[in-house]
Amino acid sequence: MEARRGIGIALLGLILLPFLPGAALVHHVYFDDRDLPDIEPFIRFELPATGRVYDARGTVLISVAREYRRMIGYSEVPEILRHAILSAEDKNFFHHAGVDYGVLPRVAQKTLARTLATWWTGDESLRLRLPQGGSTLTQQLVRGYFLTDRTSSERSKTHFDSGWAPRMISLALGVPTTNKLLRKVEEARLAIWLEQEMQGRYGSRERAKREIFSRYASFIYMGNGRYGYAAASEYYFDRTLTSYGRMNAGEAALLAGIGKSPRDYAPVQNAAMPFRRRNEILALMVRNGFIPESVAMRSQAEPIRVAIPGDVKTSSPSAINSVLDELKRLGGDRFGIEDLFQGRVSVHTTVDERVQSIVNEALEHGLDLYEGRHPEADGLIQGSVVVLRNRDAGILAEAGGREIYQGRRYEYYDFNRVTNSMRQPGSAWKPILYFAAFRNGFGLDSLVPDEPIDVPTGVDGGSMWISNYDGRFKGTLPARQALAESRNAVAIWLAGEVGMSEVIRVARELGIRSPLNAYVSTALGASEVRLLELAGAYRALASGIKAEPHIVAQVNAASGRVLYKAPPPSGRLDARGLSQIQEGMRGVIRIPGGTAHALDRNDFPISVMGKTGTTNDFRDALFVGSTYGVDGITVAVRIGFDDNRSLGSQESGERAALPIFREIMLRIHGEQLMGPTPGFPREIEDGIDDYLAALPVGLPIVAGVPSRR
Repeated sequence: MEARRGIGIALLGLILLPFLPGAALVHHVYFDDRDLPDIEPFIRFELPATGRVYDARGTVLISVAREYRRMIGYSEVPEILRHAILSAEDKNFFHHAGVDYGVLPRVAQKTLARTLATWWTGDESLRLRLPQGGSTLTQQLVRGYFLTDRTSSERSKTHFDSGWAPRMISLALGVPTTNKLLRKVEEARLAIWLEQEMQGRYGSRERAKREIFSRYASFIYMGNGRYGYAAASEYYFDRTLTSYGRMNAGEAALLAGIGKSPRDYAPVQNAAMPFRRRNEILALMVRNGFIPESVAMRSQAEPIRVAIPGDVKTSSPSAINSVLDELKRLGGDRFGIEDLFQGRVSVHTTVDERVQSIVNEALEHGLDLYEGRHPEADGLIQGSVVVLRNRDAGILAEAGGREIYQGRRYEYYDFNRVTNSMRQPGSAWKPILYFAAFRNGFGLDSLVPDEPIDVPTGVDGGSMWISNYDGRFKGTLPARQALAESRNAVAIWLAGEVGMSEVIRVARELGIRSPLNAYVSTALGASEVRLLELAGAYRALASGIKAEPHIVAQVNAASGRVLYKAPPPSGRLDARGLSQIQEGMRGVIRIPGGTAHALDRNDFPISVMGKTGTTNDFRDALFVGSTYGVDGITVAVRIGFDDNRSLGSQESGERAALPIFREIMLRIHGEQLMGPTPGFPREIEDGIDDYLAALPVGLPIVAGVPSRR
């Protein structure tokens, strides 16, 4: 009797054995509440944040992210797009509880057909071939939000689950297929759980469904780093969702089709697969009663038109370039560029977006003027501008290149000619030389020789004769006149008197960090420097304050905690010679014959000091100038070709660069963006007045050849 009972139990076990996996599956999907994810971030709509860079007034200069998303509520999804999404992905969304059992027979049929077709075409392993499709919106949302790790690694040969059942199944189906099957099971389990949780949270099935739909519309990946339909619409069509109506059924269908496979169905001009999928969805929208057939037919006949995708737009691309460089240098192990892109930090800069806009426009206007004189250079000539705040060397604006160059828009990761371009400054270097001279016994009214002078070339004991821009020598003249007129022969003579080692020491004190040759030709600006360094040196001369140019004012954590704050200026320059160089550079504008005397006019009512620069063969044209003192600003401008070709005869700093400086200063101070325009001390202006009143006439000249100015 006992033996018969044992045999009966064994037979019953064998009969039930095939049903045990199914029973285990049902239990896991519907009753197993172990290892459920935390729903709170999902409820709060938490996403990777966007990093923001602000100007000094709190205006956003740029928003950056590794993933671009737009959070939208259910009511923000236009009706035509909702209908397209439901038709394409889940027409029964508002009627099922997370899994649409009605599609399971169709999925099973597709699975069998694909498996047999693959085997019939020569694959000897009769492995299960699971098709795409069949997942509800809730399942897709679960997959993209809670199961990203599984989805990304399911094709590997490593089991998700180390239990005996997955290993037994994988013997028949293979590890990747088993992983995919287990992921789909988990998808169904979490979809059912999520719908129940959301209904409990929001009190009704209808409201829960709307909340799930809005998260699906915000989270789904749409290709090209865009998540959600709002971000995708802006990227592909340059259109906000609020603009969609029935006449935009074609764009709505295109967007709805992307989710199935962004790689295949993301809109591309005249691409066959997105075109075909769009038209299929439009037909489904007609079948489901969402749009009339006439709208579908019109939309199906339209070609695919997409916006020209671009990088993140900002009015301050070069400034953002500098921000990223400074973050890398300053952050150490506290913060970095990736923290900004992940939204873990925000950056407050010294930039004033209003000044930046003026700089951008003035540079374009100046390049237009040059191109008007040289039509063959249209679109090829380049320029750069930087504006510094005198009190602390904060960068107010920075343009490292023109807006459109060689047919493409300047972006924040492009070559920055303010910070990266090493070019000769030409005569814009001379104020540094004269400052060294004023510190070493010379004065503004010291008499200096403007006479023929030669310098060694360093080749076979040879030498070369130095000439002036105007081809003349004026004999003995005051140092202030030589500086104003940019006499090259005087500069070489002064360099010999002061010593190049002293000139280089003074340059270092003023913030020049680039390597400098100790050759006497450096007195004429032959050593290459960055425009930002040159602007920093002029700023120091205008204010008397030592400070390193910088653009990052403060870095905050996402919590608001301050991680970094720019240090105050490091001190003041030794006052020896400072007021003399300020008066000398003011004389460049006020003294007739000065290279920037064009600024001494009634239509330029701003007191500035500065110096032009023109390099050999007119390869570069510069002007750097400042308003006075700690409340002033410094503007540096350089014009030239990237391949170092000549700008053309007579294209000096005065002609090519000075107009840009002039426009920037007039607009900044005309709009009072920096407050009242500071004037120069009365003693500086009086010193120039006294000199002009006693100016001698008829200085001797000797012929020469043009050079730097």
